[in-house]
Amino acid sequence: MRVFSLSTLRKFWEKHADAAQPLRAWFAEAERASWTGPQDIKNRYRSADFLPGDRVVFNIKGNSYRLIVAIKYELKAVYVRFVGTHAEYDAVDAEHV
Repeated sequence: MRVFSLSTLRKFWEKHADAAQPLRAWFAEAERASWTGPQDIKNRYRSADFLPGDRVVFNIKGNSYRLIVAIKYELKAVYVRFVGTHAEYDAVDAEHV
C-alpha cells in the first residue's frame, strides 16, 4: 500500500515521543501490506474499527492514541486523516475528517 502522509505521523510523534515507535511500525507494516478489503485488515488488527467511506480506526500504543485512515483498496492507497489522543479523537467526526 502507498501511505499518505508520513509527515502527518511525524508531526504527531514529535509532540508525543512515546507514539514514535508504534506509528513507525504501523507505517512500515501498512506499506508492506496488500489489503484488498476490510477483512485483510481485521485479520491483522483485531481491534480496528471500520467506518463508512472505507475509513478505519486503529488503536496505537496499546490504545493510547487513535489513527484514522481512509483507504482506496482499488488504488492500494491509504490516506492518514487523523492521529491524536483519545480526547482529540472524541472531538472529531471520524467519518468526515
